[in-house]
This record gives sequence, C-alpha cells and structure tokens, in this order.
Amino acid sequence: MNKEMLAIIKKDIRGITANRRMMISLLVVPIVLTVFLPTVFILTTYLMPTEVAELQKLLTFLPENQQAQNINDALAGLLLNYFLPLFFLIIPVMASSVMAASSFVGEKEKHTLETLLYAPLSLRQIFRAKVFAAFLLSMFVSFLSFSIMLIVLETEVTLTSGSFILPGIQWLFIMLLVSPAISLIAVTLIVRTSARAQSMEDAQQGAVFLLLPILMLLAGQFTGVMLISPLALLGIGAVCCCIAAVLLRQCMGRFTYEMLL
Repeated sequence: MNKEMLAIIKKDIRGITANRRMMISLLVVPIVLTVFLPTVFILTTYLMPTEVAELQKLLTFLPENQQAQNINDALAGLLLNYFLPLFFLIIPVMASSVMAASSFVGEKEKHTLETLLYAPLSLRQIFRAKVFAAFLLSMFVSFLSFSIMLIVLETEVTLTSGSFILPGIQWLFIMLLVSPAISLIAVTLIVRTSARAQSMEDAQQGAVFLLLPILMLLAGQFTGVMLISPLALLGIGAVCCCIAAVLLRQCMGRFTYEMLL
C-alpha cells in the first residue's frame, strides 16, 4: 500500500468523521444493540425474578457445566456468549454500509470523481483504497462497541450480583475472524454497487440482503432453535474469508472507468 492509497483512505475516513449526521447513524445502532438491550436484559434477569422463569427453557441448550450455575449468572452468560456475538455480525455490516455506499456516489455528488481518477493510481488501487477505508472504519466501530459493551455489562452484573461473567472463546472467533470477513464481503459488494449507483440510498439497498442470513441466525439463537458453537463459528469464519477473498478479486477485475463514468 503506497502513500497515495493511504491519502485516499485518510480522506474518506475524515469525510465520515467530520459529518455529524453520518457519525450519529454509525453509532446509534451499535449503542442500542450493545448497551441498551443488554442492560434491559440484565436488569430484568437480576431484579425481576418473576420474569426469569419464561427464559429458563433456553438454559437447556447450554452445556451441562453451565446449566449448574446460578440461574441469573447462567442467563447472563447466555446473553454474553451466545446472543451478543451475533450482534457483532450486524454492526460491521451496518457501519461499513454507511461509508462504502458513499465511496463513489459521494465523489459523484461532490463532483470530485474526475479529480480522483487523475490521481497517480490505477483503478484497482483506488477501488482497494475505498474498500480498506470502509473496512477499517467498520472494524473500529466494532471494537469500540465491544469494549463499551463489555465494560457496561460486567459493571452491571458485578453491581447486581457481585459475580463476574467471563467472555467465551467464541468472542475470539467473532472479533478476529467472522466479523472482519463479513465486513469485507459487505464493503466489497457495496463499494461496487456505489460505483454504479446514482445515490447513497441505491447503494445501501444491498446491505439489507446481506443482513437477512444474520437475522435468521439471531432469530434461531433467541428462540432456542440452535446455539452457534465456537467450532461452528470457526467454520463460518473460514468460509466467509474465502468468499471475501474471491469477491474482492472478482470485483476489482471487473472494475472499469466506463462503470464509474
């Protein structure tokens, strides 16, 4: 990666962070998913025991050693290690869609696309720089959300029960493998769509279809139909990495000046 590509990446990231409306749209959903919803669940679990009975059937899907825990701690562990990880498949897709959708559409709207194409970079390098800029921002939002969520959740559990809930190994696979791979898939597809789209709304429509499989997994988790194991996450991450690599190569191969102009 040369200095010119780094300059494009920095320019795109500054363009998003300086836009208050876009920054709010980037942060609202992660805050709701990782702070507000877990807080409601934890307070309901520890402070309203009459409501907990309806959730006890979910504990039967946990490993036997975890079922033997105190019911409140077991439910908190279920939330932390089985429900919340899937939110971190939604967050990078939504975060990356905001920036990726504006990658080339934003250049067209600002009438700076022609200037960008005069840069001493090949079209593939420009495409790669746009992809990496959106990818880095989505990963920053994901890791920031994870840090805030963990601090808030552990503080609430400690204050209400005096115990401490340890994150499971599945978080390692989610944050370092599955989430980055899914984010790269989303960014690549949306940046390519942005090259053809005439508005950000058109470019962002593809993100809805990318979220559907994740929402189905999330529904399966909450209904107790299935709980994704760490081994399954490892397999999903490996498949997603392969898909991301193939998509990035193919999209760059079909990226042309005619497509942009």
